Amino acid sequence: MRVFFSVCALCVSVSSLFAADELPTKLNFDRYQGMLDHSPFAVASAVVAPESTPNFAKDLYVANAAKSPDCDMVTVASTADKEFKKYLTTCGPVDGYAIANIEWSDQVGETKVTISKDGQFAMLTFNQAVIAQPLPNRPAPGVVPPLPQPGFQKPVQNPGVAMPTPHVRGTIQRNPQQPQAQPPPPATAE
Repeated sequence: MRVFFSVCALCVSVSSLFAADELPTKLNFDRYQGMLDHSPFAVASAVVAPESTPNFAKDLYVANAAKSPDCDMVTVASTADKEFKKYLTTCGPVDGYAIANIEWSDQVGETKVTISKDGQFAMLTFNQAVIAQPLPNRPAPGVVPPLPQPGFQKPVQNPGVAMPTPHVRGTIQRNPQQPQAQPPPPATAE
């Protein structure tokens, strides 16, 4: 038995010597320094972007557009400054603003206007948020106003005061589960 254990111990020690040679040694990071210094992905030099001029039409939109035999007219407004309004015509510039082109459309809010100021051009469209808002005293799109109900008199309205519309319920059946009674057939003379 002692011989068996000694042979096993010898085999384990010899195999550990061979296994130690099979493991790779840790490489030094300095071997990659050349690739880091001459990397094709490195930034050569930081490019400074030129200062951009502020966009003069950043907050502008078309508020109104009209055709005329003399000159077409466009009202330009700003979403940032509620006091800003320019009434531009194709006849000539106004305060440095001029109309370069108008693309008319038969669809509401689809007309496009190209304006210019100080050599810069910008295409403006209608403000879709303003178009989507319902007009005062008109129902929103898709909302059907209530029809007058029979038996109710609509009170006379004061033009300065808006009266609320009355709430009217529909007809409620008494016993919806029971079948309706049929009237007896008319008697015939024989």
